[in-house]
Amino acid sequence: MLRKNRLFTPGPTPLLPAAQTAMASFTAHHRTADFRELFQRVLADMKEFIGTRNDVLVLACSGTGVMEASVSNLTSPGDKVLVLTAGKFGERWTELTKAFGCKVEVLSRPYGETFSLDDIQAKLTSDIRAVYVQATESSTGVRHDVERIAKIVHAQDDTLFIVDAITGLGTTHLEVDSWGVDFIIGGSQKALMMPPGLAYCAVSERAWKRMETTTSPRFYFDLRKERKSAAKGESAYTPATSLFAALGAALHFIREMGNGNLAQGGQELVRNAGLCAEMTRAGARALGLKLYASRPASALTAIASPDGVDAGVIVKEFRESFDAVVANGQGEMKGKLFRIAHIGYYDYLDTIGILAALEHVLAKVTAKPVEYGAAVRAAQEVYAGSLSDKRQLIGA
Repeated sequence: MLRKNRLFTPGPTPLLPAAQTAMASFTAHHRTADFRELFQRVLADMKEFIGTRNDVLVLACSGTGVMEASVSNLTSPGDKVLVLTAGKFGERWTELTKAFGCKVEVLSRPYGETFSLDDIQAKLTSDIRAVYVQATESSTGVRHDVERIAKIVHAQDDTLFIVDAITGLGTTHLEVDSWGVDFIIGGSQKALMMPPGLAYCAVSERAWKRMETTTSPRFYFDLRKERKSAAKGESAYTPATSLFAALGAALHFIREMGNGNLAQGGQELVRNAGLCAEMTRAGARALGLKLYASRPASALTAIASPDGVDAGVIVKEFRESFDAVVANGQGEMKGKLFRIAHIGYYDYLDTIGILAALEHVLAKVTAKPVEYGAAVRAAQEVYAGSLSDKRQLIGA
């Protein structure tokens, strides 16, 4: 039977066709009026997409590059920082802050869990210069409570709050300015439906002021240079021009989702992820599977592998039978869970399709009988309920 390769991973995610076309056809030089127009339009649109009045920068790198920039620009060697970690990417914050000579306080929770606000409060002393956390821990599918953590952090006058929202932006409701997020990070290969290669951040005035006094080494990731260049419609160094064209196309697509309103389109993207996630979780439960995250994010669903089955076997069977790519667990959870994403360019049919495939995969790799159609039916009921809710709102 014909098979189409499909990604159900939390990054890279499926590519938007319009972004692919824009990327393939773009040839402008980066020091021309044509590119400056695109560059300035994209930066303005990114503010709307993120939902911020703060300056936004887009750099040619992976999300980890801007994570590093948040450390090198906002801390000095010897600064005390607090890292909140409950998964593989929280552990990355620990590694990065230690690499730049920070004195790192770590508040950790087991994979699959999130933090007690009381525990954060107890760790957050007045000498903490910055707090680092994920919005969504994509290794486990957990969503952390960014709003409430921000309130605790900003009780300290001189503590900055940095959020890795690489899988959170476009899947999760985040009020960057009103909550007081000083530095938020995203990546092109997630909700923006593009290839990897661009990472972006929104930076508060408090954070810009901090950069004038910090002493950690930086060159390519000196964000002050990028801000100065961006004011002139340029990047400090050679940008990924074709990826900027793809980004412009993706932002146009999201604007159309909101009937011409980019911010509304972003919220529609978040709602889409939430509905796909709810459908997927209902389907997994209908098959007797256990969900892994204690506070699940809409970006992805982490599902515990059935007893006696290595998750790698499930991942392999998806690939061999359907050419569908789902993700294994990471770190200590490798082989114990698999992850199905809902970020960006996913829709109803993608969700129904992966659940139907899951039924066949389980039938092949487990000894237990599988009721074909159970997962699909459960997802259909969730979807039908969402349509009913819309009709009630329209009639209200």
